[in-house]
Amino acid sequence: MHSTKKNLQILFEDNHIIIINKRVGDIVQGDKTGDKPLSDVVKEYIAIKYNKPGNVFIGVVHRLDRPTSGIVIFARTSKALERLNKMLREKTIQKTYWAIVKNSPPKDSDTLVHFLKKNPKNNKSTAYKKETEGSKKAILHYQLIQKLDNYALLEIDLETGRHHQIRCQLASIGSPIKGDLKYGFNRSNKNGGIHLHAKEIEFIHPVSKDNISVVAPLPDDVIWNAINIK
Repeated sequence: MHSTKKNLQILFEDNHIIIINKRVGDIVQGDKTGDKPLSDVVKEYIAIKYNKPGNVFIGVVHRLDRPTSGIVIFARTSKALERLNKMLREKTIQKTYWAIVKNSPPKDSDTLVHFLKKNPKNNKSTAYKKETEGSKKAILHYQLIQKLDNYALLEIDLETGRHHQIRCQLASIGSPIKGDLKYGFNRSNKNGGIHLHAKEIEFIHPVSKDNISVVAPLPDDVIWNAINIK
């Protein structure tokens, strides 16, 4: 059982939204594993902190793959949830990711365009150069930030939000993410995670209209700690 507060790294909180730095291995929403999702941990935290009996409203705005870490936004009111969902559809929420990959990509910065097709059987996406039946267009921009001994650190801005998009697109140019066996990295990380971190998010608050900019600290491990820019 999670002890609620200790395991929640809260990056921002007000009456309408709460932003969490998700750890590797946490699931955002309940799934077939039956493991306790982050949404439930956040509900418990709200219930205890604000002494709220009964059902606490927490809306899941977007997900983050289980092996990744970083920023997850939850809505505390249905009004905020509705507006945040609309903002996601209209792509007015700016998300920046950091990934540690094997092999520097062919170019130091580039825009990748693929057509991704998800296979529900193995929960994996395949990248195609041309549109194929059932595929969805995927666009991301990356930039090389730092070279490490055996790896490279990339900063990624997503233009679309497809299933396993960053993992699949980077693997398709020969730069799989460290630890990502599913997409061609040669060995797993000890904690079962991958070196992909949702690092920064910027958007206009759905209710107050303030500009919200949040940065999630990197996980504490040898490779992330080797980065000399934070």
